Amino acid sequence: METKLMIVEDEKAMLESMKQYLEAEGFLVYAVTNGLDAVEAARRERPAIVVLDWMLPGKSGIDVCRELRQVSSCGIIMVTAKTEETDKIIGLELGADDYMTKPFSLRELASRIRSLLRRIDPRNDEPADLERGDLRISLTKCQVTRNGALIPLTPTEFKILLTLASRPGVVFSRLQLIKAAMDDDFMNYERTLDSHISKLRKKLENDPERMKYIQTVYGFGYRFGEEG
Repeated sequence: METKLMIVEDEKAMLESMKQYLEAEGFLVYAVTNGLDAVEAARRERPAIVVLDWMLPGKSGIDVCRELRQVSSCGIIMVTAKTEETDKIIGLELGADDYMTKPFSLRELASRIRSLLRRIDPRNDEPADLERGDLRISLTKCQVTRNGALIPLTPTEFKILLTLASRPGVVFSRLQLIKAAMDDDFMNYERTLDSHISKLRKKLENDPERMKYIQTVYGFGYRFGEEG
């Protein structure tokens, strides 16, 4: 099951960029644009972590943080343009678990989220299964099932599928997939990858005229369908 996050941010461009990046990283992201709706949304959605902006319309991030701590044990990462140490201390004393100062990289944000998940629950160090449509991809068993029925894949086919399914909608070049799923000795044999893709499609796809899972992006490579 995907880990659910909630982002509370009123800057739409920043909110959208964070949401897209974190979804591509495999998280399930729920977005809120103001402080007034944040606590009720957290009650309803029950996210594992809330990424909470300090300056929000309707109710400040500090007030939201204080109220969240009364009703939820979720992780809280405060995000702010404030750089004063006293501001950081206020946020942490009110119950925030971590603190990031704008501007920051989305890669760092994802790293902080994973670090906090490990602190909240050490079991988060264990890889979770991926659920994509009616497929379940088990990272621990290296197996793929559809509605509980095992789909037999070779190790290379499994690695290709896992690489694509880990970031739905993202286009991977043939060389990227070869590097992720095959030995370096195959780096100059892109047709070998195409053969694996063809076999994988026969095992996964129900309609050869409409590829639901593994889609070709002509001139670029392959992607896992976002509707999968």
